[in-house]
Order: sequence, then C-alpha cells, then structure tokens
Amino acid sequence: MKTATLMTLMATACLAAGKDSASATSKIPVETFGKLPDGREAKIFTLTNKNGLRAKITDLGATIVSMEVPDKAGKNADVTYGFDSAEGYLSKGNPYFGATVGRFGNRIKDGKFSLNGKDYTLATNNEPGGIPCHLHGGNVGFNKVLWTAKADDASNSLDLTYVSKDGEEGYPGTLTTKVKYTLTEANELKWEVTATTDAPTVLNIVQHAYWNLSGVPNETINDHILTLDADKYLPTDKGLIPTGKLDSVTGTPMDFTKPTPIGERVGAEFEALKLGGGYDHAWILTKKEGIRHAATLKDPKSGRRLDISTDKPAIQFYGGNFLDGTVAGKGGVKYAYRTACALETENFPDAPNQPSFPTAVLKPGETYKHTMVLKFSAE
Repeated sequence: MKTATLMTLMATACLAAGKDSASATSKIPVETFGKLPDGREAKIFTLTNKNGLRAKITDLGATIVSMEVPDKAGKNADVTYGFDSAEGYLSKGNPYFGATVGRFGNRIKDGKFSLNGKDYTLATNNEPGGIPCHLHGGNVGFNKVLWTAKADDASNSLDLTYVSKDGEEGYPGTLTTKVKYTLTEANELKWEVTATTDAPTVLNIVQHAYWNLSGVPNETINDHILTLDADKYLPTDKGLIPTGKLDSVTGTPMDFTKPTPIGERVGAEFEALKLGGGYDHAWILTKKEGIRHAATLKDPKSGRRLDISTDKPAIQFYGGNFLDGTVAGKGGVKYAYRTACALETENFPDAPNQPSFPTAVLKPGETYKHTMVLKFSAE
C-alpha cells in the first residue's frame, strides 16, 4: 500500500514537473482556446507590458483576439472585436476578426489571375454588388489554419509560422510565412511578416483587426475621429474591384487628410460610398521611405488613440458596413452595424490583374516583408 501510494505520488509529481517545465519555458501565459475539426488544439497567448496593456493572440489564424488598453482615466478595456473560442473563428459568419489574412488579402477580380503565361483560378467567396470575386485568401485562407507558435520572453513577442503548400486555395508555389507579434513598453503592438516561396506566386498578407476604441461593444464608431495620410484613393466598380484609377480625395467625402468624424459624410451622395455601402476602399498613402505614419483613429469620449504605421503603399478603411447584428462575438454580444472599423495596411487590391499597381509577385530568392505598428495612447 505504501509502495503504491509512493508510486502514485511520484507519478503525480512527474506530471506536475512536466507541466511546470513546459510552462517555465516561457513567462508568456498560454491557454487552450478550443479544438479544430481534426482534433488539434488551438492555443491563446497573452502579451503584457509594464503599462498594463494586454494583447491576446491565438495560433489559429495568427489572430489578435483581444487588445486591452487604458482610456484617459487609466481604465482598461478591450478595443477589438472577436470570439471567446476557436469555434467562433472557424465559423462561416466570422468576418475575419483580428486575423492574419492571406495569401492575398482584399479582393481579386473574378478569382482569376495570370502569372508567367499561366492562368490561375481561385475560389470566388465574396459577392459585393452580386459580382463574385476572391476575398482574403479563399475558402480556407490563412485565418482558418493553425500556425506553429513560439513565445519569446526576451522580446515579449510571439512567433508564428505557416507553410502553405503549392496549389493550396489555387495559389502556385509552396509559401513559408512567418508572423511576429511584439508588445513593446512604448505601448506598441508590432505585427511583422516575412514570406518566401519556392516558385513565383502572388501575395498580399494583411492584418484584419476591427477597432472600437470606446471599449464598449456596439457603440457606434461614426463618432471616432479618423486621419489618413493619403491624398488619393482607389475608386471601384460595383463589385468593389479597383477601376485602375487613382482619384484625388480633395473636395470629396473620402478626404481624411485632416481629423474628421467617420460618420460626418458617410451618407453623402457620392458614387464610391454608394457602391461600397459606406467606406470600404483602399487609400493610397503619400510616398515615404521605410515605416511611416498611415492613420490615426481617436475616440473623443474615452480619449483612446490608435496610430498606425506601415511600410506598405495603401490602407483599406472599412467602416463595418456589413456588420448586421447576426454575429455573436465575445460575451455573446451581437456586433451591430458600423460599430467597429478595420484599417488594413496593404498592397493595392486586385494588384495581380493591374500592371500599373505595385507588383504582388514574389519570386524564389526574394523575401516578402510587411510591417504594421499599432501604437496606443490616451489624451
């Protein structure tokens, strides 16, 4: 009896030691976040800085699940939309909350492109204006796959890797993508992407967080103040595919070169707004070398401010026009119309089909890079 008891105690101790040693490999907390249909478990990691900011990121879709930041009174609140478990992120109703989307974020006309004389056909999983197109990587894009994750205490970061096989979702080449999320003591959440391929391919990897800086789900974002460092935007056809023109924002409701409430002109009689059902367009950032300021979003009531910087040439501003109260998110809240917005730094939409746009082609031996910096403050 004593021997059995001793063996039980030893076994228990070994299990506990194993658990402790696994968690001791990193000070960054990790928890189970739910299961995929094949039984694999998704994990959620928590990055925290000395100022109390807290970012929760899951290896499912390399996704920002929550971002807690203080208001002007020092009160923390979650300012991004999402779900409480992996199941929500795998659901058909998920509008890409917080995800790393790819291979190609945004739209590709007709789900088709040509590369080196060969035609490729992708899923047409979106139908704005009743016109099918390819959106955000297809039926099972980067947002719905499990990435390999490794926490790094030294840099307070999370490294995620995904290998997309040749032919996945119709794209050529085996693509190896690495994403690093870093939470700094300067209250910045950095999202950095690199990718390499073994054959020519096209890509536009994008971070797709939805923001409501009030910290109160379902409060309108029409009173948020937006500034975009962009004097041109891409007009679209009724299928929300760029026409190829770069139009000036001057004298139009698309002008956010000065701080402007989002809802101030969203209902204006303007073709771009009618076609998009509101704001859902790419703005062309004024050219500067390296990582540069792209946008500022402020909530007047809470005082929270988000500054976005990037090394990409455009930013997609989406005003939550398709949120309709049918998607139940964190805490069971049904996210309503225009209660969150996305600001996605990117290459131009439909770039594979438009020679005048910056190239979306990645060749073997080259490295794709995309950095987006989210800096939070309150005033």
